[in-house]
Amino acid sequence: MHNVFGTGYLVTDIARIHGGAQKVVYKIDCRNGFACVLYVWDLSRNYFREEIMNDSGSVFQGSYGGGLFAMNNRCFRQHGIRTPALYDLNEGRDRHPFDFALVEYIKGQKAEAYFQHEDPKVRDELFHRVGSMLSNMHAIERNHHGNADSNDESNDRPCFEVQRKHAEKALAYASEHMAGVRENYSVLLDKLYELEAGIEPRDRYSFIHGELGPDHILIDHEHMQPYLIDIEGAGFFDLEHEHSFLELRFGDFYRYLRNTELDDRRMIFYRYAHHLSLISGGLKLLYRQFPDQQFAKSLAEYHARRAIQMASGGSS
Repeated sequence: MHNVFGTGYLVTDIARIHGGAQKVVYKIDCRNGFACVLYVWDLSRNYFREEIMNDSGSVFQGSYGGGLFAMNNRCFRQHGIRTPALYDLNEGRDRHPFDFALVEYIKGQKAEAYFQHEDPKVRDELFHRVGSMLSNMHAIERNHHGNADSNDESNDRPCFEVQRKHAEKALAYASEHMAGVRENYSVLLDKLYELEAGIEPRDRYSFIHGELGPDHILIDHEHMQPYLIDIEGAGFFDLEHEHSFLELRFGDFYRYLRNTELDDRRMIFYRYAHHLSLISGGLKLLYRQFPDQQFAKSLAEYHARRAIQMASGGSS
């Protein structure tokens, strides 16, 4: 803090902010009234470290570490997409075996806190604002997918094939740890292939967050402006990947975010792939001692039911 801001920034309190599965987050308060956030990318405290070490934990080219955070922070802010400012990033690992960063503290709540807001007008205005921000972000396009700084246009493997391979691994893991998935493994896998087969290739990709639930949007209390957080996994990909996830996570509030120009086949395919991924993700959190064990268990069980329902011909 002294090196970045000066000797006048005397730390008076450091408080752990709970909830993250891939990095450790702290709020830092100073005597002069200043506050900021400390991000620590400590692989030993990451619930998905096995996947990161095997480079198979994301549909993008990795979604972990200070370098990706800095890259996406720069891209978001250059395009006017609100995300907390990056004050300082240390990737030297000379004193510690991890990256860490000091980031702007946004005083407010996550977007999910406004689902039941007492004033419908405030709620409507806020989620229309969120929808406008996402539309602006998704309007950033290019002709190849991957990370924001990637200039490799030689990768002609379609996004849906990348997602399918990820879903295959997720399904294989889930079948090892959940009886219901194991009993329906062949049906679930066949459905994945069936949905993929109906998709036509494309050559335009949108800039997406990659895991955008209402818990990854902070609302500035003073100005009621949305800020995107947990941005390491952002990149250029099929827009339907984002919207199918938004639809899952926002429920009725997805009406504020809806895009009427999406490919229906891609939407169904990605929705199904998300179910498979979230079964696996919930199980990994459960067996790797994530603090909220009930959440992890419920996550896996809910998405297993939804995936089996889709694979059996029922509504998603």
